[in-house]
Amino acid sequence: MFSGIVEGVGIVAAVDLRGPGGAAHLALDLAGLHDGLSPGASVAVNGACLTVVDCTPPRCTFDVVPETLRRTNLGALRPGDRVNLERSLRLGDRIDGHFVQGHVEGLGTVRRVERGGGEWLVWTRAPAELLPCIVHKGSIAIDGTSLTIAAVRGDEFAVALIPTTLERTTLGRLAPGAAVNLETDIIARQVVQHLQRLTAGGAETGLTLEQFRTAGFR
Repeated sequence: MFSGIVEGVGIVAAVDLRGPGGAAHLALDLAGLHDGLSPGASVAVNGACLTVVDCTPPRCTFDVVPETLRRTNLGALRPGDRVNLERSLRLGDRIDGHFVQGHVEGLGTVRRVERGGGEWLVWTRAPAELLPCIVHKGSIAIDGTSLTIAAVRGDEFAVALIPTTLERTTLGRLAPGAAVNLETDIIARQVVQHLQRLTAGGAETGLTLEQFRTAGFR
């Protein structure tokens, strides 16, 4: 579990796409975030939860399975590229962003970047299956960064990037056409999925939508 508060920006040291079964080996220089990391530890890389295979400071290596390569922008990484990094939360840590699982749901495409007033407004097109969970003032993680949705228009949504976010993450490099990892808010996702099951007849829950409403839920 993560919070979407990026701790630092790492540099891709090496990418080997010839792993067994189509997996990839990814080596990163972790920008001083290697302290406390050992094989088996979890790190969010551009929002995708990866497991440390080996760590010889300042470099750690990760295996990236084919499913992750298909759903994220990690398969497009090349040596020298920059990535957002966050180590997993510990019990008692403050949650300054929102709960992020590190399970990227799909790729969005940056449509345009509007600059002005001390912030950037980034418009991104989202996959259709994610749209029910993308709501005005809701939370979303873009490349592992916890952000608030400022506007929604059709299949596009906007987030506002303040100078601190632009300085401390890779998002200041976004340009139209860029592919970004998206993870919607876990609470919104569970509510939407539950309501979808109910409207489908309640087969999995044992409740109909009318019974759900009668119970006092709206």
